[in-house]
Amino acid sequence: MRFYYKAVRPDSRIAEGEIEAQGSSEAIAKVASMGLKPILIKPIKRFSFQVGALVHQKITLEDKVFITKYLSLMLKVGTDLFKAIDILIEDFDKPAVKSLLLEVRSSLEKGQPFYTTFAHYPKIFSQVFVNLIKAGEVSGNLERVFDQLSTSLEKERELNSKIKSSLTYPIILFFASILVLVLLVSFSLPKIATVFLSGGMNPPTFSRIVFTVGLFIGNHLALILSLLGLLIFGGFLFFFKTLVGKKFLFNLALRLPVISRVLKEISLQRFAATLSSLLSSGLPIIEALEITADSVGLPELKNALLRISREGITRGLTVGEAFRKEPFFPKVVSNLIAVSEKSGHIENILATLADFYAKEVESSVKTLVSFIEPVMLMLIGLIVGIIALAVIIPVYQLTSSF
Repeated sequence: MRFYYKAVRPDSRIAEGEIEAQGSSEAIAKVASMGLKPILIKPIKRFSFQVGALVHQKITLEDKVFITKYLSLMLKVGTDLFKAIDILIEDFDKPAVKSLLLEVRSSLEKGQPFYTTFAHYPKIFSQVFVNLIKAGEVSGNLERVFDQLSTSLEKERELNSKIKSSLTYPIILFFASILVLVLLVSFSLPKIATVFLSGGMNPPTFSRIVFTVGLFIGNHLALILSLLGLLIFGGFLFFFKTLVGKKFLFNLALRLPVISRVLKEISLQRFAATLSSLLSSGLPIIEALEITADSVGLPELKNALLRISREGITRGLTVGEAFRKEPFFPKVVSNLIAVSEKSGHIENILATLADFYAKEVESSVKTLVSFIEPVMLMLIGLIVGIIALAVIIPVYQLTSSF
């Protein structure tokens, strides 16, 4: 096992490092044999380095931002990669991140490329992330790549945060509305229905239907809530955990006007940001397009990028001509790419487009929220109005009979 040691040199300076030993006594002896006076010996706890060990552990976007930003800063000030990773290992308390960093260091000690550990976890680190590190390692420009990655990840986090904050109020409103309706239908309505139906009155058909529904819900509330909970849980598993469910939900979303626009803008933003990063790191345009196609999420955009790569540029078309042939892309995008190709600055224009679409996404989400809120309030008002009408009609009949 490995031990961390801190010792005093003959010139009274402090030395520290790691050594391999069978036990503490052997570690002390090894440090002493190096002409050092040991003052601290402690075993280093290792995590099991198995491919897939992080599958069930959570590494968040914030973790990735911190790792890339930290490594970029450490490399900028001249710290070697091994030392930077060691410092990160000491700083991180989160088991998943510590396990990853220990695995990175282990693979580097074995002479493997830096990107290989990240490639073992495709569900955590995208193909774009892995290929950018690979390109930076090959070109000897890891510092710039980490800086670029931290910037793009931070922008992604900022966009996600804005979308979530915009959706927070309608989500709270939705659950509050559901709670009010449940209380109204399950407690208030059955009591009102009992008064009218058991008091010898003969309310109109409309009111009797509403009262009967109210009594049924009141008498079978536990069963209805159990079935509803089971239905919601089953729907969550189907729509968010299975490929068929995800595909169905995605296709449904694409048919809804405002939501489909938001999804298209998110995909265009991701396309522009990803392709810009890959081209800036030195990847050839065809390889960069292939990788970008796998990261955009929208099937229509993915197919368009693959056609641009395989049926356009590969067959001799310019980048601008290949983009102009695809109707998915707005004309402004195709024209800007064509113009920037001539000046040799495609990645800069794409970065500008990514920022533009990030703002468009934010604006479209606000529009979506402003549409959802009144619709929800109208639905709640409709249900409350039906119940109120069912109560008012027989009361009006009763008072008019005197």
